Amino acid sequence: MYRTNIVNLFTKRTIIFTEKQWLFSLLVISLVLWLIFLGNSPLRDWDEGTYALVAREIYRTGNWLYPTLQGEPFLLKPPLMQWLIAWCYQLGGVQEFTIRLPGAVLTALGVPLLYLVGRLAFKQNLPALFAALVYLTMLPVVRHGRLAMLDGMTISFFLLLLFCLLKARQNRKYALGVGFCLGLIILTKGMIVLLFGAIACLFLLADRQLYLLKSPYLWVGILLGNTPAIAWYIAQWQHYGNTFLEVHFQAQAFDRLTQTVEGNNGPVWYYLLELVKYGFPWLLFLPGGLYLAWKKRYETWGSLVLLGTIIYLGTISFMRTKLPWYVMPVYPFLALAIGANLSEVWQNRHFRVRWTIFLAIISIAGLGGCVYFFIKKQLILIVMSIVLVTSMGIAAWLVKQRDRNFILVLFTGMYLVLTLLVSSQSWIWELKEAFPVKPVAALIRQHVLPGTTIYSSFAYNRPSLDFYSDCKVISASVAALKEHFYNKSYLLLDNTTLQQTNLSEYLVLGTADNFTLISPSIK
Repeated sequence: MYRTNIVNLFTKRTIIFTEKQWLFSLLVISLVLWLIFLGNSPLRDWDEGTYALVAREIYRTGNWLYPTLQGEPFLLKPPLMQWLIAWCYQLGGVQEFTIRLPGAVLTALGVPLLYLVGRLAFKQNLPALFAALVYLTMLPVVRHGRLAMLDGMTISFFLLLLFCLLKARQNRKYALGVGFCLGLIILTKGMIVLLFGAIACLFLLADRQLYLLKSPYLWVGILLGNTPAIAWYIAQWQHYGNTFLEVHFQAQAFDRLTQTVEGNNGPVWYYLLELVKYGFPWLLFLPGGLYLAWKKRYETWGSLVLLGTIIYLGTISFMRTKLPWYVMPVYPFLALAIGANLSEVWQNRHFRVRWTIFLAIISIAGLGGCVYFFIKKQLILIVMSIVLVTSMGIAAWLVKQRDRNFILVLFTGMYLVLTLLVSSQSWIWELKEAFPVKPVAALIRQHVLPGTTIYSSFAYNRPSLDFYSDCKVISASVAALKEHFYNKSYLLLDNTTLQQTNLSEYLVLGTADNFTLISPSIK
């Protein structure tokens, strides 16, 4: 009886709550998850360190129109993210929190935006709410959205575009927003707007909204919304000439379709593996969601899910260059499909035995994590593992009992797990792939003037080290290091390389984390 009352209460509240109340609730819990302990970890290579450097030069020089990276033109990406970070520097100083703040806030806004899109696409509240909560509790969305990267904010702009398209069916004036969203996407990530635009156009065709193409609001919005982006591109072309076109369009956009850039390649199924690695527990409900989308392919939400998933996932799968975060924009479409399936389960009690098995497996895996983190003495992660074990175990038992409350347990459990993860310093696990930059950067700052070029024996350049040291640290071979040394340059050498180089008459300025900073003794 008590369980039945809870179910009835939840169902009634989903009806009683107004759209504004749901939006406000989703916004609050999203901002908490994306902003809590946002500055508790150092910057990650590559994007975070690079954008932090570019924004700091904008902040220091006031050169907003022609951004630079350590004095050289920065032509790789449009400047919206760097502008926002520089503005946050002015408000809160140069620190990790202000670097990540713009991307985190804009990514968090994607949760209520997806709810609004779902409301219009499903014409129901419950699947839209479930879709938004699934998106909220997807590990890759939370993790990459908290980093100073472009993907999360690009997705939010695209969700706002979809909202405007769907809302324009009721009020043509909303078509104005489509053009402004396209302009924001261009200023954020450039040529990806072509792929998003193709998805939007095909969705208009599938949803029988071609009449919008005759709307003056749409074309006025496109004209006004894209004017700032077009003006910025023209300014760069006039200032840098063909160099800008070659770097920005050819190297950073079109080459990634046909060539492997910087060794980042993979098989066609690369992104399917990414979804499998980080998609649980929601991946359990994706096949059913996609099946429902196919059955409802002539309805708004079905066509949106299928078109978005097939076009976007298909395009990036056949690109030669592959990076894990390229898959990010597919998650809203998958969340809509999963939300539809969960709503079907909630309303019609369609349970699957395999869900119990997989949830139990996740619970057992959580036990292994608990033991591992206990050995490593990481208290927050131990608690996180206990929460994961408990929530997955309860959810598995509820599924076996054919109790739809397992959905609420999954949402609550995953939210708590992710909150505990980002409260630790382990949510950016890539930081363990190389040496900690802060101690080495502190050593450099202590002995070297800002802006100095230093040559390092480390295998590759690290923008995060450049940022924290306020110097340009360039990776070089042993032969090149010797040449730079005799040309009176500073060297940052690991202990092995220091012994191999057999340098003479050098001055040891200090050591940090297996690295030694040296200069010629007569410098």
